Amino acid sequence: MPYEWHPPAEETQRLHLWPHRSLGQRGFVWFIGLTAILIAVPLAAVIGSPVLWALLPFLGGALWAIWAALRKNGRDRDILEVLTLAPEQISLSRHGPHGRRQDWQANPHWVRVDLHPTGGPVPQYLTLRGANRDVELGAFLTEGERAALAGELRARLAALR
Repeated sequence: MPYEWHPPAEETQRLHLWPHRSLGQRGFVWFIGLTAILIAVPLAAVIGSPVLWALLPFLGGALWAIWAALRKNGRDRDILEVLTLAPEQISLSRHGPHGRRQDWQANPHWVRVDLHPTGGPVPQYLTLRGANRDVELGAFLTEGERAALAGELRARLAALR
């Protein structure tokens, strides 16, 4: 699952959540390399002719467009949510793409974990309610992962109180 509980240090527990990454850095390099080779194979028939020079800008542009699109997708998935559970305060910090950061704090005694099966932007919508505010948690997780996380959060909050 794309989340991990860090071992408690004293009574503080920390949860890190991140989106799935189907294409890592090594896979990206392999994909771009193989695409470049596959684009270059048909060019072998026109080596030494002026047609090669007419095709190269278009093939280079196609390779650059694939590279740029995959890079942008990777940057847009750079999300990390850190939930810290402590006896005196619960806090959520969301580090979004392009350096955006959002923070939320509440008293753990009053925090409620809500799992909305329907009616949210996604099925099994997971929110934390506290300090007169609802905050979304793990929108990038699958339905099953959000349901499992809700159960874990409820148990850990109950143990914390």
